[in-house]
Amino acid sequence: MSTTIRRPGRANQYEYVEGVQSAAVRSDPRYQAFVLLRIGFTLLPLVMGIDKFFNSLTNWPQYLTDWIDNIIPGTAQQLMYVVGGVEILAAIIVAIRPRVGAYIVAAWLAGIIINLVSYGEWYDIAVRDFGLMLGALTLGRLASVYDRRRTA
Repeated sequence: MSTTIRRPGRANQYEYVEGVQSAAVRSDPRYQAFVLLRIGFTLLPLVMGIDKFFNSLTNWPQYLTDWIDNIIPGTAQQLMYVVGGVEILAAIIVAIRPRVGAYIVAAWLAGIIINLVSYGEWYDIAVRDFGLMLGALTLGRLASVYDRRRTA
């Protein structure tokens, strides 16, 4: 026997689920998808952001296209420090406010995709990041229902 939490009507399609018992919400596959995406888009930018300072996973400056390196002051590694800080901040925002943070991460991934495609060599990584961007957009849509903090 399955239990329907709420079936949104046409008039109020994006109704919040605050009044629903937490056990029923936790067993809902949509809510589980929201939680998995929220955890993933908190941990992934956090780990990648921290690694921008250490270059343990890869040598991050190699992915920076020349035209960006030429217009940004400083070295490519110095830019990676800024990028790492932005990614850590984005992870914190996703953890606290996924309705906002998900779209920040999606925009950030769009910028990474533009960088990789304009470089001319990293198309496989750009396609992967496009899939991640779709996941971040999905998190934003799910957060509009399951993030209990309302935004003004």
